[in-house]
Amino acid sequence: MAHHHSALKRIRASEKENLRNKSLKSEYKTLVRTVLETKTKPEAAEALNSAISLIDSLTNKRVINRRLAARKKSQLARYVNTLL
Repeated sequence: MAHHHSALKRIRASEKENLRNKSLKSEYKTLVRTVLETKTKPEAAEALNSAISLIDSLTNKRVINRRLAARKKSQLARYVNTLL
């Protein structure tokens, strides 16, 4: 167990960050799933826009890596483009 005040504060801050990141990642996974589950192109395109927006904000907050974000946006866009 940590004994310094700064170490104790870092532990408290890390717990808060982990909770926030966990909920954001859960929202991210849900949006990705909704894009992949849609079957029509207009619905998928709308879901893709919201997913890309969230992915960009998570990247800026450093919740997910920028390369992961670019790869996931590319994969989702490729899926939407294959729909009729």
